[in-house]
Amino acid sequence: MKHLRAVKNETATPVGWGVRVLMLSDGSDAAAQERLVGLGGQVDTETELYTALAAMIDDPLGYALFVMDVDAFGGIEAGMRAFSMLRAAEVRLPVILVGRDCGRQVFPDERSAPIMLQAPLSMVSLRVGFEHALHDRVIWRAA
Repeated sequence: MKHLRAVKNETATPVGWGVRVLMLSDGSDAAAQERLVGLGGQVDTETELYTALAAMIDDPLGYALFVMDVDAFGGIEAGMRAFSMLRAAEVRLPVILVGRDCGRQVFPDERSAPIMLQAPLSMVSLRVGFEHALHDRVIWRAA
């Protein structure tokens, strides 16, 4: 598993405050990983679906966010299956699914639903998704 850590970012204020993020990707979108780091996340990357799921199930408090590049693993349906497996294992961390087939960005009011972002990711959509996913944490930090 590859680990990336936040470094000083001159272009955006970090919103992640060092939260651990697990990103499941085939590695083709290094920019998304770097952007997550730029938002303040401590990013661990994984290239195998079941290894990533096992990491979150085995340590449910170890990660604050799961980001999955669904295009590399069978599309949005595969992403929804992964999301369902996490919920079945009672892992309740926020999930962002990123894919070309996402017809539109989805930022659900329901905290138990995944955020869906269109690929390729822009910095703006990733930041909004990141902030939305960590909404409760952001409010807690601001208090």
